Amino acid sequence: MAKKNSILPGEYSGTTTMDIRCSFQTLVAVLVAALVVGAIYLTAESGYLVQEDEGGKLDQTTAGNSTLSETTKNSVGRCDLFSGKWVYDNESYPLYKEEECSFMSDQLACGKFGRNDLDYQHWRWQPHHCDLPRFNATALLERLRNKRLVFVGDSLNRGQWVSMVCLLDKAIPKGRKYMHNNGSSLITFKAKDYNAKIEFYWAPLLVESNSDDPVSHRLPERIVRAQAIEKHARHWTDADVLVFNTYLWWRRPQMDVLWGSFNSTDGIYKKVEMLRIYEMALKTWSDWLEIHVNRTKSQLFFMTMSPTHERAEEWGKSVGENCYNETEQITEEGYRGRGTDPKMMRIVENTIEELQKRGLNVEMINITQLTEYRKEGHPSIYRKQWEPLTQEQISNPIGYSDCIHWCLPGVPDVWNELLYAHILNFVPYFNIA
Repeated sequence: MAKKNSILPGEYSGTTTMDIRCSFQTLVAVLVAALVVGAIYLTAESGYLVQEDEGGKLDQTTAGNSTLSETTKNSVGRCDLFSGKWVYDNESYPLYKEEECSFMSDQLACGKFGRNDLDYQHWRWQPHHCDLPRFNATALLERLRNKRLVFVGDSLNRGQWVSMVCLLDKAIPKGRKYMHNNGSSLITFKAKDYNAKIEFYWAPLLVESNSDDPVSHRLPERIVRAQAIEKHARHWTDADVLVFNTYLWWRRPQMDVLWGSFNSTDGIYKKVEMLRIYEMALKTWSDWLEIHVNRTKSQLFFMTMSPTHERAEEWGKSVGENCYNETEQITEEGYRGRGTDPKMMRIVENTIEELQKRGLNVEMINITQLTEYRKEGHPSIYRKQWEPLTQEQISNPIGYSDCIHWCLPGVPDVWNELLYAHILNFVPYFNIA
């Protein structure tokens, strides 16, 4: 029988070099096995959507949009949530009812303002190689306990914020939530029992501009202080989750850039090509993030551009028509309308890649391709009109149809499901202590 190497208390060990080597190798093997098991466990627990193909290799799907670089895609080995198809599902969707959301916006409540075809509410986004996690309001509220989730951007981001509030609303008892808006650019929804704030901050160009008033911002000439952001950013400094967007308000060939103050008469104004100003503004934004964001606390997201459907000839209808009376989706895979600008997307990607090189992670939520198909999801004429319609408008509904924003429940709920999946699953980037 082989002699055991056990040592009694107080007994001298005559352990050999071979014994030490064997023990060390055994210890290393145990540690490696533990690390492998731990990695598998953590992967499962954190919800990473890892898929295998029939050959046993990790699926490395792409975003399905040749105009987008690797920045818009999830990491290798994780399912690409942005590549998929819309599936009609009138059993699970919508995730809430328009009339039951306490804080629904009249700009987005299409059913309230006369829309009868409600099929746009029943579509679920289905990624090609995995399932999108179903939105769980209680789980998100627990994650946001004692935290701030702030949406920063334009009216499309505000629509996504309204969607998020409606998704959370039914999980919060009556009297345990409130909305605060003192007329400033910041609107706060609070879930009292969680001490969680879900907020929206109006900054349509992210940097300072003459369109910063949350109500009176439609001006004939757009002026941007491309190197000034602190006026806005001081409202986000301590946020735990920041969701940015900026696209719609840049859609013009040139804009005026101001070096100086809006309150001063000696400022310098210069017309600059839009793409160049957009690049300048995102550089200002990224520099602020690099200096001010708490990297152990904050999770950062950038929503890609939301497509518009203002030219029906792009999907085979007559010139001069738009999304008015549309009730079906675009079925052409990879469709992209002229309302989507790949050059602007590239500027966003490059800015985020530079931030990543400097050690700051910003996740891009690529809503662009999946939203391109949804020409039937816009309010069209079914929304509150902030000014009385003229007889000419009434006689030509195409002329005043809103083909930019989105009905709720609808497309922005899916944007929030994608955001939810990232917040809940990308644990390494989120401090849950």
